[in-house]
Amino acid sequence: MSRNERPSGARLRALAVAGVAMASAWLAPASARADAASEAAASAMLDEVSGNAARLRMFLQAMPKGGDLHNHLGGSVYAEDFLEAAAQKGMCTDAGITRIVPGPCGDDLKIAKLAADRPFVFARLVDALSTRGYQRGVGADEVSGHTQFFRSFARFGPASAGENGRWLALARQSAQRNGVSYLELMLDPPGLAGFAGGAGAGPIDESGIAALYEADSAELAPMLDGFVRQVDGIEAAANARLSCGSTQADPACGVAVHYLAYGLRGFAPRMVFRTLLASFAMAHRDPRFVGVNIVMPEDDPVALRDYRLHMAMFRFLEAKYPDVKVTMHAGELALGLVPPEDMADHIARAIDSGARRIGHGTAIAYEDKAPETLARMAREGIAVEVNLTSNAVILGVQGGEHPLALYRSMGVPVVLSTDDEGVLRSDMTNEYRRAVTGQGLGYAGLKGLARASLEYAFVPGASLWRAGKPGTAVAPCAASLTGKRCKSFLASSEKARLQADLEGRFDRFEHTLGRFTHPQGS
Repeated sequence: MSRNERPSGARLRALAVAGVAMASAWLAPASARADAASEAAASAMLDEVSGNAARLRMFLQAMPKGGDLHNHLGGSVYAEDFLEAAAQKGMCTDAGITRIVPGPCGDDLKIAKLAADRPFVFARLVDALSTRGYQRGVGADEVSGHTQFFRSFARFGPASAGENGRWLALARQSAQRNGVSYLELMLDPPGLAGFAGGAGAGPIDESGIAALYEADSAELAPMLDGFVRQVDGIEAAANARLSCGSTQADPACGVAVHYLAYGLRGFAPRMVFRTLLASFAMAHRDPRFVGVNIVMPEDDPVALRDYRLHMAMFRFLEAKYPDVKVTMHAGELALGLVPPEDMADHIARAIDSGARRIGHGTAIAYEDKAPETLARMAREGIAVEVNLTSNAVILGVQGGEHPLALYRSMGVPVVLSTDDEGVLRSDMTNEYRRAVTGQGLGYAGLKGLARASLEYAFVPGASLWRAGKPGTAVAPCAASLTGKRCKSFLASSEKARLQADLEGRFDRFEHTLGRFTHPQGS
């Protein structure tokens, strides 16, 4: 701000808030006063830059963001990366320029030649493999964001075979670039698909789950070691791409990663059960997998028809694997996408069936017992994974129609996540930008979401925070995060180490705000 420029109303309000915080902080020790003052300064700066898109992006990109707990590895990849992999495999586009297909083909359809020789055709293919064209209003045909999003996966799928290591490296690089220190990625070992495909198509109801479990478990058991080795290979490939462990290691090697195995809700019940069984077994067998989810469109006719049966499957498997944590896509619905009666209880049923986090949860206000469900989520610490870009593009739910403010007003823990950042042409910084510009969050609110992302992560270990309240450290770390007792505590808990690291990142960020300002008088 130049010497002759009057501060904006937002700036004046922010300065007033900062002044109150700083005045009250004089009663605290010097370090606490410094922390309060630096946080107030960051809050004031965010208010100042919130009306300038470029400055807001620069500020938010540098801001620490903790964890991304709702991230589909296959959807985190940008179309350009799928096309690069396809070109290296000699693959082609179809004649309609809508999808990746195996070769052979003429030179005019070879993906390896499109970028260099036919850039506008290449651009059409990028639009077809993502929601880019839809979001810019230049799609080739009239489709909803919902349709364009979900059909993209089949269009780029042929290029994905054997590439999970590449995708994992890219996901870690995106996280590092956006200030994300922990990823909880949805990933199934490739071999799981073969096991699921042998399920058969016979009918099943809740009474038949136990017998199905006995038969399928016996078939699954000898496969698990192979699944573990597949994940070993994926991680080794990612580490090699990032040169982890060498003097040339990519900074992304420092991003911590765990996985969520997942079931597929859009298939016949026997196959759904197999995917869930394998997911629970994998999470029980391999400590890199910290939980289980269920995916595919919730509005799929089969998914809607069998929702109660799927919840019964979860309850049964949770009893068999009590150590496995559960998060569920639930309430990823909107008025008009499905009849109102289909939005009446999905979130409540998911919680009744063991979900410790809810993915999306956009339909909460339409549930028959929404106040009771919100109160339970607040009371039991059941977080909601909010995906603002995804909800806007796929469901058309954004701005004041989004329930993020409702969740926060009812005391429900909220975390921001990316969902499928590649297909959606987004990243975690953009989710934070939407939280500021579309949801009115300030710096303290964003910082709270970042802290919550690690507090409600399924990463193992005790929390750094007493009673789950960020800012109040447990006894060994109450005096200092660098003392001997605290170091001993941190050594025993991966979660607490990540949380302590986040606090250090915030401290460095808040004490280096000068790099975001222009010289006085300019």
